[in-house]
Amino acid sequence: MAVEIFMPALSPTMEAGTLAKWLVKEGDSVESGDVIAEIETDKATMEVEAIDEGTVAKIFIDEGSEDVKVGEIIAVLAEEGEDVADVAAGSSSSASAAPAIAPTPNVETATPPTQAAAPQAAAPTVSVTQGDGNRIKASPLAKRIASQEGLDIAAIAGTGPNGRIVKRDVEAAIAAGGTATAAPSAAPAHTAAATSTPAKAPVSSEYGPHDDIPFREEKLSGMRKTIARRLTESKTTVPHFYLTVECELDSLLAQRKELNTKLADSGVKLSVNDFIIRASALALKKVPAANVQFAGDKMYWYERADVSVAVAVEGGLVTPVVRGADSKGLSEISKDVKELAGKAKDGKLMPEDYAGGTFSISNLGMFGIKEFSAVINPPQGAILAVGAGEQRAVVKDGALAVATVMSCTLSCDHRAIDGAVGAEFLAAFKGYIEDPLMMLL
Repeated sequence: MAVEIFMPALSPTMEAGTLAKWLVKEGDSVESGDVIAEIETDKATMEVEAIDEGTVAKIFIDEGSEDVKVGEIIAVLAEEGEDVADVAAGSSSSASAAPAIAPTPNVETATPPTQAAAPQAAAPTVSVTQGDGNRIKASPLAKRIASQEGLDIAAIAGTGPNGRIVKRDVEAAIAAGGTATAAPSAAPAHTAAATSTPAKAPVSSEYGPHDDIPFREEKLSGMRKTIARRLTESKTTVPHFYLTVECELDSLLAQRKELNTKLADSGVKLSVNDFIIRASALALKKVPAANVQFAGDKMYWYERADVSVAVAVEGGLVTPVVRGADSKGLSEISKDVKELAGKAKDGKLMPEDYAGGTFSISNLGMFGIKEFSAVINPPQGAILAVGAGEQRAVVKDGALAVATVMSCTLSCDHRAIDGAVGAEFLAAFKGYIEDPLMMLL
């Protein structure tokens, strides 16, 4: 019996993915456990293994195909003793009986139905220069409407700023009985300019690209689409509030230097970020009301601090999780972070590496950012934004002094965490940062 291979769900939230690459071709023999394809999710590129042995009879989805739905048939195997051609023919007829799989349009750039009805050939009639080389000033929306109606935009008088042709001018021309195609004798210079100027595709809105500014168009990756969707959801549905604290780092830097000297032979080199993760995890244990998640008519209180660490990768951001950071020492945290960051940058994170997490940290200190506010990573209740440690003037015992100071801003979901709880967490965090020996107990 033929073995159907389906698009797998490689993470709890995955609904579709990109079939990045086939590692087999039709006619190849495979065994159970052989890697047959690479699938791109919004987090990483992952390998798909064959769950049975047989011969690849038919591949339905070409490599590079985007938005392949979870559960979609992507290939079929012929088992031992089966005729490969018969299996391929049978699977093809079965597939053809189902609705055709059409690529999902990019909703950000999809052409509206009214625009699609206009023939593309109308675009060249939109003049952008006059016969004497002077540029026609018109909004992108006005150009699009003129293109749809077959009007020569250069023949329309503009009432916008500095004579710019805007939507109401084109609509007025249409209402006045503008013809579908401008008469050649009425504006020969304009027609000549139009035929000699490359056609420009009409933009989908008034806020599209401007003709006088060079640009390139790039389709969103799955990762970028997910970031856009999730963070838009976060900022529009989660009531954020922000608390900032300044921590002195001199004791921590001295302690880090001493520990790294002792760890030199082990290959472990502690970073300031390792201390920040440890301090955050211990502060969450000390203030459990900050290690929570809002869930509609209930709250989840977590008894373990699983800290998500934001890692910048090509095309976006991922947040691998240091599990049980409250029960791990600095050396173990350092090893975990380096391993997870390496997998993230290689696109090899597994779902268990980034799923979950009870709290997030975003550190831009290495880029020289003094202070910023981060967007909460839903469904978590808070995220800590960490700035650069820099020497600043401080007052100690009534006198000016210099200290290395780091600004940290906590973004909280006010449905789950109140101001007093956020302040209590930051006080605990600051205590661990400024007295790092307490982290070692």
